[in-house]
Amino acid sequence: MSIDVDVIRDALRRVIDPELGFSIVELGLVYTIEEVDEGKIRVEMTLTSPGCPAGAQIMGEADAMLRDVEGVEDVEIELVWEPFWTPERIDPKIRAYMGF
Repeated sequence: MSIDVDVIRDALRRVIDPELGFSIVELGLVYTIEEVDEGKIRVEMTLTSPGCPAGAQIMGEADAMLRDVEGVEDVEIELVWEPFWTPERIDPKIRAYMGF
């Protein structure tokens, strides 16, 4: 049984960047989501900066949220820096709210 990518994305919406107060999905930190094998989810994501003090917390929460999704047996989260994150990746509604 394949896991719906939208279900995975919704789980990641519950991971909130503690500094900015928005989800990692709304902030555009999640780049790719794929099911590489049945029950194994691979996510490529980034952080707002390489020195993000909340990086470990965000990555840990993302892993925990994904493991709680029905059907997920294994999770691989890869932290990537290309393309480098910019505020243009933020959801347009959130970007407008933030004044970008």
